[in-house]
Amino acid sequence: MKPFLLLATRSEDVPADEEYGLFLRYTGLDERDLVRVRMEAGPLPEVDLDALSGIFVGGGPFNASDPAASKSAVQRRVEAEFAALLDEVVARDFPFLGACYGVGTVGAHQGAVIDRTYREPISVIEVTRTDAGRGDPLLAALPDTFTAFVGHKEAIRVLPPSATLLATSPGCPVQMFRVGQNVYATQFHPELDVDGITTRIHAYADHGYFADHELEDTLAAVRRMPVTHTGEILCTFAQRYAR
Repeated sequence: MKPFLLLATRSEDVPADEEYGLFLRYTGLDERDLVRVRMEAGPLPEVDLDALSGIFVGGGPFNASDPAASKSAVQRRVEAEFAALLDEVVARDFPFLGACYGVGTVGAHQGAVIDRTYREPISVIEVTRTDAGRGDPLLAALPDTFTAFVGHKEAIRVLPPSATLLATSPGCPVQMFRVGQNVYATQFHPELDVDGITTRIHAYADHGYFADHELEDTLAAVRRMPVTHTGEILCTFAQRYAR
């Protein structure tokens, strides 16, 4: 089997390694079949799509809607590398699934309006499939409404014409979309479990997702409802596109 590629951008080793472990767990792949590249650590090596089954993108610290002057050199490089990669991915309709940062990568590439209108605190929410989502193979086995972990400073306010909305929620209308038939992005985190999001809450406690006095409330918020279905999206993607 040709391997899948996981593109990661977290500079903190503990959440970065845990993220990789969660992708391995939910996809059912092993380390030979899910190769990780940490883009924050250095320039992206040449990516040969013909040598891959598909691409995953994890979450990350970068916001596409940040003012250009405030973006670090690393963020600007990573965004340019994603833009160049997505030129080929979208043109070929190559299997791609971006989790959370997929909104900032695929959305920005396709001309979505991304801002802080629909930012969500770290929590568990209910997500609902659209009519198109009910017919999409990645969501076919999920219930019409399912729970998911979220926590983001920006979101898509206006979806581009090239995208098909697959899932939505009251607090954030664009929770999952597809471009073409095989390029996906989610605003929620399909790769997370309670332990994983707890690690991130502690790792990013000073990154502006919540105030210092809100730590305990945030830890409680991710336990208020069980999250049981979203990992199936990663498993289905891996099974569907393995070649």
